[in-house]
Amino acid sequence: MVSLKVKLANLKLRNPTILASGIFGFTLPLLKRAYDEGAGAVISKSLGLTAREGYKNPTIVKVDCGYVNAIGLSNPGYEEFYRELVEFKEEFDLIVSIFAEDEEGFKTIVGKLDKSMVRAFELNLSCPHVEKVGSEIGEDKELVYKIVKACKRVSKKPLFVKLPPLPSSLLIEVALAAQEAEADGITAINTIKALVIDSELGKPILSNKFGGLSGPALKPIALRCVYELYEAINIPIIGCGGISNGKDALEFLLAGAKAFQIGTALAFKDLSIFKDICFEISNYLERKGFKELEDIVGRAH
Repeated sequence: MVSLKVKLANLKLRNPTILASGIFGFTLPLLKRAYDEGAGAVISKSLGLTAREGYKNPTIVKVDCGYVNAIGLSNPGYEEFYRELVEFKEEFDLIVSIFAEDEEGFKTIVGKLDKSMVRAFELNLSCPHVEKVGSEIGEDKELVYKIVKACKRVSKKPLFVKLPPLPSSLLIEVALAAQEAEADGITAINTIKALVIDSELGKPILSNKFGGLSGPALKPIALRCVYELYEAINIPIIGCGGISNGKDALEFLLAGAKAFQIGTALAFKDLSIFKDICFEISNYLERKGFKELEDIVGRAH
């Protein structure tokens, strides 16, 4: 029988499927349910220093190739979420996504949550529709270096840096800066800034005008980023973008990802998707004569 176990730095997962950030918010019982249904790990919605209401409706719109959303990083603030973590008695492989305007903000949140059941952190340096805490941070290699260094000073838990879909040379420069600062992995990629217009009303549909495109349209771009990163860095890569079945997941693994996130697919599939994808990957490995997931990571190179 093949093994789907994955090791991301010192984070050991039972399989490579990860619930992407933002899908189930901060509701711990719901996040735990996704884990119980088969996810290797789950990621919370992005958490900030203070409570944030987010944008007014409409905040999401379906398009032919996925969804465009602009939620506005709504969250209860890290202090409130910390209290919920302390009160929640069931432990599971929970990764918390966090955002802030500078390295001190990231450091404050990581330092506090390091004392909780949280297994790892994902630094959201790439939200495409929020100023000051958006993708401009992920485009600045010096700032990325400072943020990662600051967080590593207050926690020994794995730290994954979520990057935007940057042009090839800049993507690699930023990823190398994160690696130099001792990041434990790179998540590639976040959504792409997009716009949807209602022709009858003659104006943008989303209240924020611009949002982040997710879903199948993102997959070829995300694959390109994972493929390029695999040849440039030596820390784990977590693929993210348009994965909805085992074939999609295998493409990311072959491109160089050690694990992958599932998000938009849950809008039209139920929580069995985690087990279904693992079943498809296991069948592929057995058919090809591989014993471990690691055997196919990066084989497209």
